[in-house]
Amino acid sequence: MGEMTLKLIGAGFGRTGTWSTFVALNRLGLPCYHMQEVIMNKANKGHLDFWRKVANSPPGTQHDWNRVFANYTATVDNPGCCVWKELLATYPDAKVLLTLHPRGAEAWYESTIDTIYFTENVWQFKILEWLTPFGRKFGDMSRKLIWGRTLDGVMGDRAKAVARYNAYIEEVKAAVPPHKLLVYKVTEGWAPLCEFLGVALPNDPFPNLNDRETIKKIIRDIIKGSYIMLGLAIAAVVAVLAALWWWLG
Repeated sequence: MGEMTLKLIGAGFGRTGTWSTFVALNRLGLPCYHMQEVIMNKANKGHLDFWRKVANSPPGTQHDWNRVFANYTATVDNPGCCVWKELLATYPDAKVLLTLHPRGAEAWYESTIDTIYFTENVWQFKILEWLTPFGRKFGDMSRKLIWGRTLDGVMGDRAKAVARYNAYIEEVKAAVPPHKLLVYKVTEGWAPLCEFLGVALPNDPFPNLNDRETIKKIIRDIIKGSYIMLGLAIAAVVAVLAALWWWLG
């Protein structure tokens, strides 16, 4: 199979209907990239290392994007949205999709804090960062690329985060020619998306995935994992101390 090229670059932040859009684009015949492709797709081993390298390079740095996008023609969600400008420079024929939260900036903020911000605001994740390579890599990449670079480090302040969300929409609109940009809410369904992409309308209903519960389940599993890791770490420390005690005794 030859390498594909990106035709659609999603600039919208995570938690703006990106999971439903991801499923919709796959349904329309555009194999789509999304954060779940980084962390859940076993075929993409090495992608997290790639994105961590991106996160630790200055903004605007070009990378060998085909290393992660070779099997995809579209990308939505983090981490792709964090580098939409770099991607557009690399794939100049691509169109840009700016997904917005259907209920606006405040609802986007609440949804983000409640879900994907767990790398920053759930203490159990810090244990995983401390004890596992995955935790360290994912935490470092998210902190620098998503929360630091793209969101200007303002997620701890609701008013600043809402202002950043609104300013970002204007940045994208100012940078992309109108004929290449679709500003889109998943509540609008298939029609604007299909028209923008020049593809036929499918017969099935537009995917409506409320992924908040799915993400919260993943977070619960991570937390469970962190308790197990913590228990094992404590047990190991106790065993070492007991051995030392015996040896010194």
